[in-house]
Amino acid sequence: MQVPPGTEPARDPEPLTVAQLDRVLRLAVEGATHGAWVQGEVSGLKRAPSGHVYFSLKDEREDAVIDAVAYRDSAARARALLTDGARVVVRGKATVWAPRGRLQFVVEAVRPAGRGALLEALEKLKQKLLTEGLFAPERKKKVPTNARTIGVVTRASGAVIHDIIQVAFRRGSARILLSPALVQGEGAAESIVAALDKLEKVQGLDVIILGRGGGSSDDLMAFNDERLVRRIAACRLPVVSAVGHEVDVSLTDLVADARASTPSQAAEMVVADEQAQRQALEHVRARMLRAIRAELVEDRAALERLAHRLGDPRVMVAERQQRMDDLSSRMQAAVRARLQKQRVSVDRLDRRLASRHPRVVVVGARGRLQALHVRLGAALRASLARHRSVLGDRWGRLNAMSPLAVLGRGYAIATLADGRALRDASEARIGQQVGIRLRRGSLSTRIEALDILEESPGAKGQND
Repeated sequence: MQVPPGTEPARDPEPLTVAQLDRVLRLAVEGATHGAWVQGEVSGLKRAPSGHVYFSLKDEREDAVIDAVAYRDSAARARALLTDGARVVVRGKATVWAPRGRLQFVVEAVRPAGRGALLEALEKLKQKLLTEGLFAPERKKKVPTNARTIGVVTRASGAVIHDIIQVAFRRGSARILLSPALVQGEGAAESIVAALDKLEKVQGLDVIILGRGGGSSDDLMAFNDERLVRRIAACRLPVVSAVGHEVDVSLTDLVADARASTPSQAAEMVVADEQAQRQALEHVRARMLRAIRAELVEDRAALERLAHRLGDPRVMVAERQQRMDDLSSRMQAAVRARLQKQRVSVDRLDRRLASRHPRVVVVGARGRLQALHVRLGAALRASLARHRSVLGDRWGRLNAMSPLAVLGRGYAIATLADGRALRDASEARIGQQVGIRLRRGSLSTRIEALDILEESPGAKGQND
């Protein structure tokens, strides 16, 4: 193709090198974000030996994340604030790190912005399980220290199972039964639960170790799953949680029957060190032998001292016999004295009893009774005479006052039909029946006439 006269072909722009492009992007990004404040949730935090801190800032509302770095001085000032799950507000600038062509935010200052959403949810779940008693010490089972068969739940390939096997075989002859499972990522919690179900069906298993190496909080989220925590709480076998490093504490660490900072430490907890046990046994054996020898020496010396104190047995027997003879003679003398005293007492009581013999008592009582009988007869006759005299006197007085005596002198008593005595003629009526009582017998008559006399004042007063 020919080029028209007077014109030159267009040239392509000079291409940029990758380093030049990185510098252009870096200048553009830093210029646009210098001094910016960014809010997010800290995730995947790692502290480097140099003192720098690398982490990610996650948006809590949208699916967005950016890498961040806090260099040593800034990291030292914000060490207490930069933790996994913390919600923070950071000041700094975005930049492009040329060696990797990676966009990152360089943090210069940090201030708290509240707890992260994941951290808040985890804390709520922790409080819920704590209230239900899943972390209570009294529900934890005793972890054996000399397990013969150990179940391990971890990744099939990796340092965890290798470390456990190495420690277990070095310390003793325990059998290791691996139930492989995913230990991070989607489906990890379900995989661990299924592995626990398989191990729990195995007969003769002594303990289960749930192991995983260290990692970020995102890597360890499977071990904060509520289903897994409840499955560990319901496990019939003791469970040792060996998840993460010493600074990492997951919910499985709290619910498990024991916690180990590393899988190797978990193996040391459940597998007894046979060499150490042999050494301890040998040490105990040596101490026992020394103690037995010392005891024998002491017993022999004590036996010699006792034999010296004991002396000749024949002399001791003769002395005891002499003592018995002396006691026997003293006892006989005491018995004789006691019998003599009792005999005197019996004689005295016999004399007292003879004086109280029934015949003697009856004769004496009969004599006293006769005297009392005579006295009683005399007293009775005297009393009768006195009462007869009094009675005669009172009889005479009573007879003198008797109405019959009056009637005997010729008087009579007139009574009405109702039995009332007539004392006044005015109390009767003509034709009325009147009874008349005489000294002997009575008469019945009818009133034919009344003769009523006036009563003299003196008689009235006398009647009154």
